Amino acid sequence: MKKYALLILFTLLSAQTLFATTSSSDAPVKEPTPKMRIDDNVQDLKTQNREIVTLVVKELSRDLPKKVDQYTEFVAIKSEGLTLIYIFEINTGSKSDKAIIKEDHSRMREAVTQGVCRSSQRFLDAQINISYLYQSAKSKAKLFQFNITQTDCIKDLH
Repeated sequence: MKKYALLILFTLLSAQTLFATTSSSDAPVKEPTPKMRIDDNVQDLKTQNREIVTLVVKELSRDLPKKVDQYTEFVAIKSEGLTLIYIFEINTGSKSDKAIIKEDHSRMREAVTQGVCRSSQRFLDAQINISYLYQSAKSKAKLFQFNITQTDCIKDLH
C-alpha cells in the first residue's frame, strides 16, 4: 500500500514539474517589479479596509439607536470610502441650535478627538478615518462634525 501511495505521489509531482516546465517555456513570464508588488499590496490593503468598514457599519447598526448619556444618542453609522461616520443626536433642551454650536464646539472637538485617538487607534493606523456628526434631536440640523485622522492624533500628542 505504501509503495502504491508513493508511486502516485511521485507521478503527481513529476506531472506538476513537467507541466510547470513546459508552460513556463511557452510564454515568458515577466517578474513583477518591486513597485508593482507595492502597488498591489496597497490596493489589497485598501480593499481589505473597505471590507472592514462595511463590516463595522453592519455590526454596529444592529444595536442602534443607543443612549450615550442624558443628552446624547448614537442613532446611526455609515461609511464613505475609508471613513466611518458615527451619527449622534443631541437633546439640546431649551438651548437653541445656534447656542449649542457657539458654546460647545471647541469643548466637544477636543473631547471627541481625544476619545477617538484612544479608542480607535487601530482603525486610524489602518488609514480608516473616523467622523463624528452631531445633529439636533429636535430640528435634525447639523450642529457639528469632527473628522479625525491619524494625523490629528499625532498632533494631539505634541
